[in-house]
Amino acid sequence: MTVIYERVALIGLGLIASSMAHAMRRCGSAREIVGTARSAETRKVAAEIGLCDHIVESAADAVADADLVVLCVPVGAMGAVAEEIAPHLKPGCTVTDVGSVKRAVFDAVTPHLPDNVTFIGGHPMAGTEHSGPRSGFAELFDDRWCLIVPSEDAAPEAIQTLISYWESLGSKCAQMEMDHHDLVCAVVSHAPHLIAYTMVGVADDLSRVTDSEVVNFSAAGFRDFTRIAASDPTMWRDVFLTNKDATLEILGRFTEELFALQRAIRQGDGEHLHDYFTRTREIRRGIIEAGQDTAAPNFGRAPGGQT
Repeated sequence: MTVIYERVALIGLGLIASSMAHAMRRCGSAREIVGTARSAETRKVAAEIGLCDHIVESAADAVADADLVVLCVPVGAMGAVAEEIAPHLKPGCTVTDVGSVKRAVFDAVTPHLPDNVTFIGGHPMAGTEHSGPRSGFAELFDDRWCLIVPSEDAAPEAIQTLISYWESLGSKCAQMEMDHHDLVCAVVSHAPHLIAYTMVGVADDLSRVTDSEVVNFSAAGFRDFTRIAASDPTMWRDVFLTNKDATLEILGRFTEELFALQRAIRQGDGEHLHDYFTRTREIRRGIIEAGQDTAAPNFGRAPGGQT
């Protein structure tokens, strides 16, 4: 086991932070883990289960002497947290985040940070629909991508240290420019979540289909929609409000594609439908070949189905 950061501060103790704590314990990449959360109940639970070495009451207390500070709060709260912790940050430390939007996070966080602190955006592409300090597990990041989004003036050694840290937690890492990151995530994450929310909402509003039928006869497609649509509403509200341009661009493209499919169905154009489904099937095969899926039924959950 190799210690990468002496002291790591986790601000927010939900799924990602709690999984980071378990993964750090597994690999020994941090000598000391300090955590905090806004909710007293969350802090109490985290202390009860021994999630961190220390659970403290404020973000300012958590970041004292920390070599790595990880913002694990909703995107809309990051600016206020950065302002709170700025006077208490250790000179030379690295501040990162786990948000799925980057341009808005940079704009909200970096104006508050002192010049002797490095901010490097981070985005672990992993998660489940569960939240809270009990939801985490060490294997969450294994073989999942973590996107590293450094500022232009970030020191190469600080970037490489953060990459080594995420790799120690089990992740594969790739660097990306922030606006490109936001567009990619609008395609692979944000728009699919919005579509899932919409599909579940349509089923809820369709009076000719009863609630019991929706629950009892859910096949894999709708079942997976409901899993995605069960994700944290505060987090996703902030994601859509802060990455609205990229999300709206992808939704516009989606609407055009949907209209074309509607027209093909209405006109009985089976050739168009078959060609379209064949092309999209190849994308699915590419995902499997890239190792980003598994046949295990509990994919994305803790081993043994614990969540």
